[in-house]
Amino acid sequence: MADGKAILNPKIPSPNKELTYSSYLKVEELLSLQTPLSQPVAHDELLFIVIHQVYELWFKLVLFELRSLISYLEKDNLIQSFHALKRVSEIFKVLIQQLDILETMTPTDFNKFRSSLNPASGFQSLQFRELEIISGANIADYQKFAPLAPEWLPKLQELANQGNLPEAFKNLLLKRKITEDLSPDKLRKGLLEIYQNPTHQDLQTLCEALLSYDEQLSLWRFRHVQMVERMIGMKKGTGGSLGVSYLAQTLTKRFFPELWELRTHLSNGY
Repeated sequence: MADGKAILNPKIPSPNKELTYSSYLKVEELLSLQTPLSQPVAHDELLFIVIHQVYELWFKLVLFELRSLISYLEKDNLIQSFHALKRVSEIFKVLIQQLDILETMTPTDFNKFRSSLNPASGFQSLQFRELEIISGANIADYQKFAPLAPEWLPKLQELANQGNLPEAFKNLLLKRKITEDLSPDKLRKGLLEIYQNPTHQDLQTLCEALLSYDEQLSLWRFRHVQMVERMIGMKKGTGGSLGVSYLAQTLTKRFFPELWELRTHLSNGY
């Protein structure tokens, strides 16, 4: 306020220019982005495009929330961290449910336009790879797939250099003096202290929220593998990836293995 008057934000549209639902959300542009390639147009190709475009929008939001989460952890702001993790977990529930919609398409219907997708592949989703890197994936895991999406590596390497969620969590434990260092034994001892000492209830809640995120991501991977096998069996992916055989290997990925392994060491009384 200045002299009793509000300072106008130049980014806010002038009152003389009417802002509408459609103009704010760019609905016209959004609805122009679904372009089937099959000829004649296969009925289910629109479903396929919409589902995957929506996935990319959700990935954009998840990435935004995970970057915010890392910032919150760096500042030891657990309240906002819990909020961000809750939102991301709820988004992944939606991502899993979207597969039910996609599975209303039969393999026969999919094969009517599948050849039109070559050489594109869902494997080439840069945002999902970014999501994995932020969550703690090793950049080296993607080196062998560089020929399928060579534009990935510089972007992913830059992202990997910026740190990730497991690192932010472990740095918080160091900051709180829960552990002296990040060696496996010291880290396990510190995590046990979190679960055994009631004064660390906030950190225990954080551990459980991070585990829930890891679990939701694993559940999405499992449902995705099942959906792909239901559609194409053991065929290779349209972009040349190994399809189901590769996706099945990702089911063992865990970004917080120490939190999973900790369960083995908890006694009946914690």
